[in-house]
Amino acid sequence: MRILFLTMVKINSIEDRGIYTDLLRKFRNEGHEICITTPTQRRNKENTALKELDNVSILKVKTLNLEKSSVLEKGLGQLLLEKQYLKAIKKYFKGIKFDLVLYSTPPITFSKVVKYVKQRDNAFTYLLLKDIFPQNAVDMGMIKKNGFLHRFFLKKEKNLYRLSDAIGCMSQANVDYVLNNNPEIDVAKVEINPNSIEPIQVRQSNSEKNDIRDKYKLPRNKKIFVYGGNLGVPQGVDFLIETIDKIHYDNVFFLIVGSGTQYKKMESWFTINKPLNAILLSALPKKDYDALLQSCDFGMIFLHKNFTIPNFPSRLLSYLEMKMPILVATDVHTDIGAIVERYNCGFWVEAGDTESQKSKINEMINMDEKGLRTMQENSWALLKNNYTVQVSYKAIIEKVSKNKA
Repeated sequence: MRILFLTMVKINSIEDRGIYTDLLRKFRNEGHEICITTPTQRRNKENTALKELDNVSILKVKTLNLEKSSVLEKGLGQLLLEKQYLKAIKKYFKGIKFDLVLYSTPPITFSKVVKYVKQRDNAFTYLLLKDIFPQNAVDMGMIKKNGFLHRFFLKKEKNLYRLSDAIGCMSQANVDYVLNNNPEIDVAKVEINPNSIEPIQVRQSNSEKNDIRDKYKLPRNKKIFVYGGNLGVPQGVDFLIETIDKIHYDNVFFLIVGSGTQYKKMESWFTINKPLNAILLSALPKKDYDALLQSCDFGMIFLHKNFTIPNFPSRLLSYLEMKMPILVATDVHTDIGAIVERYNCGFWVEAGDTESQKSKINEMINMDEKGLRTMQENSWALLKNNYTVQVSYKAIIEKVSKNKA
């Protein structure tokens, strides 16, 4: 098949590791032709251009700054994205007929692009639903429920769902949410298609582990709980701060690595309070981050307690890949905590419940060797059985094949 992938994620090479590049690499390795449309933001000072790299066509479309910029520019950039992508596709992919259009949320503003290619080429359209917008923005108090912006984006959301021949959701809770809140959608076109990666099993020796800990000034003799990833409003960083502030065990140390809109808030708190049981690092290159992750003992996931949509953070996969038991602190609507507990590779607490958080941390650091090893192996098994690119690839291929039959 010839596949068009639409994303607002920056993609420079298909050989980079990530949930989208790993999946696209799987398609390429299976003999499919891949064309990627990805943004090059204003700050990069690059014009729209088509490049061939690793047997993949990458169309970089010049856009406004879509991240780490003012709310006005980000908002305007999102609205202009559709028009910019459509113009670029018409110019650079004019004589190319696509069999499949693959796209993810965010954003939800690709409707005109999807509709154009779908009608022009009679292409199958598959949505990888990674974000339920605008409800997530309502939950976070960013837009007013039933206000103009909410109604505007709700219309775009429903239009995107309508144009999609298939909708792949990250978990069963996401499937249920989409169907319950959009009764007009055909049940048959909604399925689980999880965040997925091409796992790599890497072993780190004790001496390598100590070298990494020394490099980042981490204690050798303590159990390290790591949070790695985005530090924004959706992550509910207040409870992350509260965890560090209120939970003190002699043999526990917290490592926070990331970037985002709430990083300055975290940095300010660390500067003022100077915690002895934690350290904050800014985001690292993927290779360095993975090495650092391997030197830690337990992974942490945080989500804001006010969410009514079932988020499913992809950072879970990084922890599973490192065979880490995981502590999940989220709202009650996501099923990520239930899955971690069902497969016995971690614990869930409700975001904001400090006593439960403290209790679970105590339970984790006091596991015997057999219990710890079991959780570590369960983490790897959960990843291998449920979150590999083979799972996602198979789901998409089966949907397309059924459509052709």
